[in-house]
Amino acid sequence: MASEVFVRGMLFLFLTVVGIPGNATVIVAFLLLLYQEKRLLAADAILLHLACVNLLVVVVRALTETLASFRLADIFGDTGCKSVIFIYRATRGLSIWLTFLLSTYQCLSIAPPGSSWASVRALLGHYLAFVFLFLWVLNACMTTAAILFSFSTKNETSPIDNGINVQFCYLNFPSKLSRDANGAIQVGRDVVPMALMTLASLIILVFLYKHSQQVKGLRSSGGGGAGNSGAEQRAAKAVVALVTLYVVFYGADNGLWVYTLTVKKTMSSSLISDLRLFFGSLYAALSPLVIIASNRKVNSRLGCVAHEKSAVEKIKNLSSM
Repeated sequence: MASEVFVRGMLFLFLTVVGIPGNATVIVAFLLLLYQEKRLLAADAILLHLACVNLLVVVVRALTETLASFRLADIFGDTGCKSVIFIYRATRGLSIWLTFLLSTYQCLSIAPPGSSWASVRALLGHYLAFVFLFLWVLNACMTTAAILFSFSTKNETSPIDNGINVQFCYLNFPSKLSRDANGAIQVGRDVVPMALMTLASLIILVFLYKHSQQVKGLRSSGGGGAGNSGAEQRAAKAVVALVTLYVVFYGADNGLWVYTLTVKKTMSSSLISDLRLFFGSLYAALSPLVIIASNRKVNSRLGCVAHEKSAVEKIKNLSSM
C-alpha cells in the first residue's frame, strides 16, 4: 500500500471513529428527550436533523473512503461512485443549510416577544417539517451532476480534460463550461448560507455583549441578574461555535474547490480533492462534540443513561453476593 493512500485512510478513519459515535450519541439523546417529553422544541428538532444528516455524511463518505483505502471493501464501481458522490454532496449541502437554519432560528429567538420577528420565529417553528422537505429537495436537485458525470477510475484508461479526480472516482464533465457552471452552483450553494449565518452570528454576538453589559450594570447597582435568559444564551453561544466551525472548515473546502476549477487539465493526483473531502467531512465529525459539550438537554439524557447503567451494575453486584 502506498504511503499516500495509507495516510489518506488514516485521516478518514479518524473522521469515522469520531463522527459516527458522536452523531449517534446526539441522536439517541434527542430521541430519549422526544420519548420522555412527547415533543421537541424547534431548535432541538433542527439539531436532531443536523445530527442525522452529519451521520450520513460521515458514513457515506468517511467510512466508505476508509474501507476502500485499506482495501476492505470494493465499493467504488460506477454505481458506487454515483451513489456515494450524490448522497455525500446532497447531505453535505443539507448540513450547511441546516446550520444556517439553526443560526437563523436562534437569531430570531432573541427578538422581543410580540415583535414581528418573534412572529416569524413562531411561523418558522410551525412549518419546520415543510422547511426540512424543501431543503432536501433543493439539495438533491442541485446535486444531479454527480449522477450524470461520475464514474469509477477502474473503467478509465485514457486521460480526461474536463474531469475532477477524487481518487477512486472521476467526475468527467462534457465541457469546461459545464464543469465551471457546476462548480459555480456548488460554491454559491455554500457561500450564500455562509454569509447569512455569519451575519446572524454577528447579531447574536452583539446581543450577548449588550446583555452582559446590562447584567454588569444591574449587579453594580445592586439589582438581580436576568437569570431567565441563561438557557438562551448558552444555546446562542453553541450556535456561534457551530457557525465558526462551519466557516473555518467549509471555507477551506470551498477554497480548494475553486482552485480545482482553475486547473485546466484533470490533476493526476487526488491530493486536493482528498483535502476537500477531509475538510468537508470534518464539520460533520466534530460538530456533535460541540452539541454534547454545550447542550444541557443532551448532557442530562446522557447522564440519566449513565446513572441507570451504574444502578443496574450495583444491583447485579448485590445480587451476586
